[in-house]
Amino acid sequence: MTSFLKAVLLCVTLSCSSPVIAAGPDCSRPLTLALHEHGLLYDSATDRGIDRDIADELIRRSGCKITVTVIQRARIWQLIESGALDFSLSGITNAERDQFAGFAWYFSNKYYLLVRRDAGVAGISDFPRNSTLRLGVIRGFRYSKTANALVDQLAEGRRVSFASGLDPLYELLLGNRIQGMIIEPFDYPAAENGKIREQSSILEFGDDPVPHGLIMSKKSLSTTEQGKWREIMRAMREDGTTQRIFEKYFPAELARTLTHFSD
Repeated sequence: MTSFLKAVLLCVTLSCSSPVIAAGPDCSRPLTLALHEHGLLYDSATDRGIDRDIADELIRRSGCKITVTVIQRARIWQLIESGALDFSLSGITNAERDQFAGFAWYFSNKYYLLVRRDAGVAGISDFPRNSTLRLGVIRGFRYSKTANALVDQLAEGRRVSFASGLDPLYELLLGNRIQGMIIEPFDYPAAENGKIREQSSILEFGDDPVPHGLIMSKKSLSTTEQGKWREIMRAMREDGTTQRIFEKYFPAELARTLTHFSD
């Protein structure tokens, strides 16, 4: 047997048959991730929620030390832009955010208008036509195309009330200080509360589902590092982990709908 053939056989035996393992994320420094209070995504009172579980799985798979904190959504975007915060979760993109943040999608959902029954709103277009109606939104939140158009239109007319989270908006709705608010599937349990259900109805905006994902600061994470975190998120979706996490909080069919989408 020639030396060349021996070398080829050695390659096949020792290395060519071995899978190539991609390098994981850079864990040489502590990383930071912020959660925000939002229905089933995260509840600080119980320290439970979909995003809490996603964060724990990211930590486990990456092997990195990641400090997890809870910050209001508007502040999260500011910190991501400055590079003072590495990650957050369940974020959606737009042209402005694309300038300073990268994303790794893990679910997609629609938005709905929760409106008081006594507001006389039968369809989305009825809301802006009545100048006495006010809309409540969470500061720093953006939604789907039609929902954003409604928010922007009403904001120009000073008909939007901003709050730091869902609970203050529900209080405003029950007190008739706002007549509508934008919700998504993670808000369903609270929307099913007896008083809220009795006094409100839900209207669909009709937009396509909007992808939500891991938010990565472009200032603190290189393009290469962002790609490594996207690979972790992709693997979580492909092996069913993401769907199983959602199934802890939603019926199986809804969990599948939220986590199976084209990106």
